[in-house]
Amino acid sequence: RDLLEFPREDDADIAMKILGHWRSQGLEDIQLVNYSVLLDLPGPSSNTVTLQNSGECFYPSGQQCSRDPKTLHSQDLLYSYAAYSAKGTLEAELVDVQYGTMADLIRIQAITNVTKKIALLKLGQSPLLYKLSLLEDAGFGGVLLYTDPCDLPKTADLADKAFMVSLNSGGDPSTPGYASIDGSYRQNRPNLTMLLVQPISAVLARKLVSLPEDTAQKDRCTPLQLPAAGKRTISLNIQSVPTYKTISNVIGYLKGAVFPDRYVILGSHHSSLKGFGGQGWASSTAVITALLQALMARVRRGWRPDRTLLFCSWGGTALGNVGSYEWAEDLGSVLQRNVVAYVSLHNPVTGNSTLHPVASPSLQQLAAESQSFNCVEKARCPGSNVSSVQIQGDSDYFINHLGVPATQFSYEDIKASENSSFLSEALFPVHATKTEELDPSFSLHETIAKLTGQVTLQIATDPVLPFNALDIALEVQNSLRGDEGGVPQLLAVAARLRDTAELFQSDEMRPANDPEERAPVRVRMLNDVLQGLEKSFLVHQAPPGLYRNILYRLDDRTSQFSVLLEALEHCKLHQSNETVQAALSEVLNSINSAQVYFKAGLDVFETSLAGKK
Repeated sequence: RDLLEFPREDDADIAMKILGHWRSQGLEDIQLVNYSVLLDLPGPSSNTVTLQNSGECFYPSGQQCSRDPKTLHSQDLLYSYAAYSAKGTLEAELVDVQYGTMADLIRIQAITNVTKKIALLKLGQSPLLYKLSLLEDAGFGGVLLYTDPCDLPKTADLADKAFMVSLNSGGDPSTPGYASIDGSYRQNRPNLTMLLVQPISAVLARKLVSLPEDTAQKDRCTPLQLPAAGKRTISLNIQSVPTYKTISNVIGYLKGAVFPDRYVILGSHHSSLKGFGGQGWASSTAVITALLQALMARVRRGWRPDRTLLFCSWGGTALGNVGSYEWAEDLGSVLQRNVVAYVSLHNPVTGNSTLHPVASPSLQQLAAESQSFNCVEKARCPGSNVSSVQIQGDSDYFINHLGVPATQFSYEDIKASENSSFLSEALFPVHATKTEELDPSFSLHETIAKLTGQVTLQIATDPVLPFNALDIALEVQNSLRGDEGGVPQLLAVAARLRDTAELFQSDEMRPANDPEERAPVRVRMLNDVLQGLEKSFLVHQAPPGLYRNILYRLDDRTSQFSVLLEALEHCKLHQSNETVQAALSEVLNSINSAQVYFKAGLDVFETSLAGKK
């Protein structure tokens, strides 16, 4: 509440407030780290959509265009935009592509020429960047994005709200792959797509498909689609402005007593674009601050974690995880060597119906155990299944560029339909999602703090890292269970990985339980192997919007490797199986390199044991 009431001009103000707050808790080593980055911000007036046949002009929310200055400068309208979209005006026919899946595109391209036309696209089912890449390849010129009310929870009242999305896959677009430090070469990349992209409200989508307002019966929902008859030509005008701005990260260090050069990172974010994206940043900041408070009380009594804890509050998250990417690119080689885990507090409470724990395979067991540990006092908490699925937020760099084990707990609403995955890519204006209405007593926030704290402490203080090698091998085998997994080489190398992981698990967990075997050198070697367990699973190139780390699936509905699923889809569209062969080869090499890595880990111990005997 205190955070939300704080008057702020920009992210730097709130970053200073967080820094002061953490310092007052007794954390001494804190830095404010600034980067000057290219952001794509709204222009002086709102983007518009005009119906050519009637000449009616609409704002993204569905309101009619007006001259009224109050409307003209309303933040809600200005911030209903797609950051890093192409700019300009496009007049073209509207083509309904539904969710923009491969099947949708094949169906549409069979009946119409889509070149330079405007796609009417629903969010959901798969990542937005992936769908936009398909539309761009197909030759579309523009995209109107909306969220079908049927895919939102019943309680969400967002039909007349437009939203903001970012088309940035991560970091400062003007310094791709390197940090935006003084003197860095800045590339000229004001837009990250050739498409003119504009988010609109469901109300405006309805007007464009000319449906009367009240077709949504209270009890059942009819998905929106454009009637087959009659062409609609619209004119789309987009004018966002690329601007260099400073964003701030707050980074606090609590030095480890035994392994100060091993980092466990706890990450939250403080960036909210003029209140877009709800109050997630305040929940995120409140939970990390509460954790810090609890830990500093122990520090004052003389306690220290074994490994160094980093508390990070990221700036620029809403525009493409800009703060975390720049910092991680800046400290690249140090993090490559030192980070053992990333614990994410992206948006801890976005709903109040289910706990949604996500963890990379080596941390799934720990995440599951911490739930049962925290459930002693509450009879009403069934352990939720822990899954490895793609998540939003600043864990992105750590998972996909560093291959670091990661985990995140959050409360969500139950998904309204199977199309509901990836709807969190849309950031709605804040008054649409008041956190205190979801969690009046802040008890959900407290539960997230306990679960997150429990996991973080265990990773930071267990002598041997609590990572599970066998779970990685099992996850790999499960991902090959599908019909196309019948490639003999893949199954064979996955089986070898499992055998090696089983040996590794049984041999190496014994010393952890036997005081005789706890020679510091041995423990250190074992931890070094454990720390790199997931690094083998980063493929060189993944399609836009898909994780490079193949241990994570697209969502809870799919069990196969997402790069393989995508390649199979791709070959339907292009009638060639080259992409499938390339993807199979990438996956095969990842599994093989993991097996080689586990095996080398085993060998190290065999020798050190023999020497000791």
